[in-house]
Amino acid sequence: MTKPLTPQTEVEALRQEVAALRHKLLQSQRLSTVGALASSVTHEFNNILTTVINYAKMGLRHKDANSRDKSFDKILAAGQRAAKITTGMLSYARGRGDRREPYDLVTLVGEVLVLVEKDLQMHRARLETNFSEHPQAEINAGQIQQVVLNLIINARQSMPNGGRLLISVTSNRESGFAEIGVRDSGCGIAPEQLKKIFDPFFSTKQADENGQGGSGLGLSLCREVIEAHHGRIRVESTVGVGTQFTLKLPLVAATAGSIGPKKPMQKVG
Repeated sequence: MTKPLTPQTEVEALRQEVAALRHKLLQSQRLSTVGALASSVTHEFNNILTTVINYAKMGLRHKDANSRDKSFDKILAAGQRAAKITTGMLSYARGRGDRREPYDLVTLVGEVLVLVEKDLQMHRARLETNFSEHPQAEINAGQIQQVVLNLIINARQSMPNGGRLLISVTSNRESGFAEIGVRDSGCGIAPEQLKKIFDPFFSTKQADENGQGGSGLGLSLCREVIEAHHGRIRVESTVGVGTQFTLKLPLVAATAGSIGPKKPMQKVG
C-alpha cells in the first residue's frame, strides 16, 4: 500500500529530483568541455607520437650506449606526458563523486592546466601563474576543477587573437578564504551584460560551429557549485582591457598572501 504524500515527503522528493538534475547538468558540462578540448589534445598526442617515433629511430641508429640512453629518456618523458594527459582527461570526464576533503588548490589548478596547456598554446594565449602559497580548502575536487576549467576556456575564448592569461592562487587569513583568480586581457564585458552574467541561459557569446558555448548554463552552474561550497564567485571587467573571475573558498589552513595591484574594474558579486 502506497503511503500518502505529506508536505515533508513532497519537499524531499523535489530536493532529490533537483539534485539529480544538477548532477546531470554538471556531467553534461564536463563532457562538453572535453569536446571543446578534443582538437588541441589530439594535436598534442600527434606531437608526442612524432617525438617517440623520431627518438626511437635515433636510438636504433646510434651505436654508443650514451646516445641511445638519451633517446630512451626522451621517449620515456613523452610517454609520461601522454599518460598524464590521459589520466587527467579521464578523471575529469568521469567526475569524482560527491565526497569533499581538504585539497591543495595549487595542485588542483595544476591538474587543470595539464588539460588546457596545448589549447592555450594553439590560440596564442600566454599563460602566467602566481602561486604565492599552497592554501587548502575542503572541496569536491572534481567540481571545483570543472569550475576553474570553465573559466579558463571562457578566458581563452575572449582573446581570439591571443593575449595574457594570469592564474593566481592566494589566501587571506583575515577573511578565512582562499582565492583562485582567472584574469584575461580579452575584450571585456559590457556593464549591462555584467549584471546578468550569472543568470541561467544568459550568454555573452553564440555557439560556435561545433556547438560549443552559448548555452548560458556554464557560469550559472559555476556559481551554484561555489556557493554550495560556502564560497563566493566575483567578476570584474573593463571593456577593451579584460576580465577577472575570482573564486573564494573557505580555508582549511589559512596563510597570508596577495597578488599585487589591479586596474580599477567594475565589480559584480
